[in-house]
Amino acid sequence: MPKSMFVDFKAIKAAVTMEQVLDRYGLLDKFKRSGDSLSGPCPIHKGSNPTQFRVSISKNVFNCFSECKHGGNVLDFIAKMEDVSIHAAALKAVEWFNLDPKSFERDAESENTEEEVETPKRKLDSKPRPKPTPPPEDTTPNKPLKFKLEKLDPEHPYLEERGLSPETISHFEIGFCGKGIMADRIAIPIRDQAGFIVAYAGRFIGEPGDDEAKYKLPPGFKKSLELFHLDQALQEPPEMPLIIVEGFFDCMRLFQYGCRKVVALMGSTLSAAQEERLKAHRDKFPRIVIMLDEDEAGITGRADIAARLANFCFVKVHTFEREGTQPDQLTAEEIQTITEAYL
Repeated sequence: MPKSMFVDFKAIKAAVTMEQVLDRYGLLDKFKRSGDSLSGPCPIHKGSNPTQFRVSISKNVFNCFSECKHGGNVLDFIAKMEDVSIHAAALKAVEWFNLDPKSFERDAESENTEEEVETPKRKLDSKPRPKPTPPPEDTTPNKPLKFKLEKLDPEHPYLEERGLSPETISHFEIGFCGKGIMADRIAIPIRDQAGFIVAYAGRFIGEPGDDEAKYKLPPGFKKSLELFHLDQALQEPPEMPLIIVEGFFDCMRLFQYGCRKVVALMGSTLSAAQEERLKAHRDKFPRIVIMLDEDEAGITGRADIAARLANFCFVKVHTFEREGTQPDQLTAEEIQTITEAYL
């Protein structure tokens, strides 16, 4: 089979199941079936924990909750196991499972040559079109929910894999949701500054595949109006610095190891509404430490945030030595050292 053959990845993913691939590697008998899922040791990093690797049969995706934290579809799995590209993995799948190569071919010319539409040259005396004005931000407050998700499982293995203690899980009231709006996800309540639950965020278990979002938020919820854990941070002493992080689990881990005055942006940017919220409480937050992920988005975000918050409070920016470091990856000792440095 020619290595340069074009193949339809989507068609192959629909034709081959994770069960077939695990069986091809002689691994299926090592996995335990429970309803819609298969669980067993991770074949990618050669783990031994019988619950660290899970397969969703209906969604045809896998996730490792332990060391390698890989996840995705059948082609992602083959690529990791064989240490090859996705294209090479697709060719192996066609060969292994006796698929008809012609049914998965794509015309190379149609794949690489789009019909070109000539753009008329702008006249020298024509004026450039003004950039469209973005619509104004909807600042209508998020309404408190009239319900609360019950029977969330606080002992789901994913929470242990993320390093959360039972006390932290209880404080944030998170857990695995078996059914409902956040089914098969870790449900995380988001509260407004008064402490009312205004939404739930649903974290996908492990790393999502191509067709899954890492976090699910309810329609109509405006996350730009909220700061995760703000209601609790407001109760901490004013002399303690406020630490701003990106994500839910960053916030939880820092809280767990002593940084209790911490909020999460739920992203790497600070909205105008979030800025105004911090400004309104500048008596509570006279000192702020910005601790975003050490990646391109975090570096860009923290520079903008620092410049804006410096107009009404004392700001410090924390940087990590290792590229790609995230606050939720820090050890208890590292978090304690950082806390003491900013006291």
